[in-house]
Amino acid sequence: MKEIRKIIKTYDQIDWSTTQAALATVVNVEESAYRRIGARMLVQSSGVWTGGISGGCLEADALKRAKVAILKSEPSIVVYDTLEEDAHQIGVGLGCNGRIEVLFTPINPKDKNNPIEQLRSIQKKRTPTIFYQVVGANTDNFKCLGHFGIENKATDFCEEVEILNDRLIENTAIVRDKKRSQLFRFRTKKGIILQILIEFIRPELKLVLVGDNYDVNAFAGIADELGWEVNVVGLQRKLSKSIFKIATQIVHYDDAATLEVDEYTAVVLMSHDFKWDKMVLPVFLKKALLYIGMLGPKKRMLKMQNELQVEYPDLNLTVLNNFFSPVGLDIGAETPEEIALSIAAEIIANFRNRQGGFLKNRQGTIYERG
Repeated sequence: MKEIRKIIKTYDQIDWSTTQAALATVVNVEESAYRRIGARMLVQSSGVWTGGISGGCLEADALKRAKVAILKSEPSIVVYDTLEEDAHQIGVGLGCNGRIEVLFTPINPKDKNNPIEQLRSIQKKRTPTIFYQVVGANTDNFKCLGHFGIENKATDFCEEVEILNDRLIENTAIVRDKKRSQLFRFRTKKGIILQILIEFIRPELKLVLVGDNYDVNAFAGIADELGWEVNVVGLQRKLSKSIFKIATQIVHYDDAATLEVDEYTAVVLMSHDFKWDKMVLPVFLKKALLYIGMLGPKKRMLKMQNELQVEYPDLNLTVLNNFFSPVGLDIGAETPEEIALSIAAEIIANFRNRQGGFLKNRQGTIYERG
């Protein structure tokens, strides 16, 4: 979502009387690639770009391809195939070793349904969004390449590209279940075979930091860099000025329950005060959260459990899948910044259903395939 926000900000600053632009979107990946499906780059006719579709090995060529799409005023697909060793192929020797398909779509600022405006409409959403996009056809005469749609207007999209609505709904359910973007083939009413990307876009992660000591500053800084929404529960008089620039909300411990949370919210208790943590923890345990972490050694957590069981007899923190204490990945973190990094990594691993181990020990591919 951070990349999407940057693209929208750039889009809003373009002088369209002198500049044109195209959106490059990764729509398919095979084998290894630095970026995944949904990576985007807004390219201006001046050569300035925002976002990225690779680790740097494709961007220069992508600038040229985007300018061609702008000049022709029509979308195009470019395939970067570095699976075979070819000294003349872009990307070889730069760590790609994969097949990447990129859709280049000219942007019409007068079209209020263009891809950038559609992305703008989901910035603040707290639930996942499904986008549809035609990214291929078995004929050069098909004029809907790049055609864009959104789930709440799925019927309109089906009518416009002439596919069956029931089939689109069925495949959308698959994508929602896997929480992963995927390509599907559809046959139009005229017999044309389309490739349609059904894209799953998560809302930005909301982070609730419970505490007001200096290590909150380190965590808030890392979370802000990751593009997360930061909220703080603590004493305002103890918080640094930098927190007030980053945080969306700051509330007192007594008001922790007023914070709105959802399935894309992570809570980290780091007040270093047993009393505050003990008071706030039950507030968030009542919520349907995927991640709640608490600083401190295991014996502190067990002590808290014993005390909380007086009021909550059935509570057993040690068996809760969404509760993490001691918190963070085991990387030997020592400084506030390192500790914040280890916790942020654990949060990402948890939300992506990964174990957080060394990639060199992982069996199979780094990313799951559709």
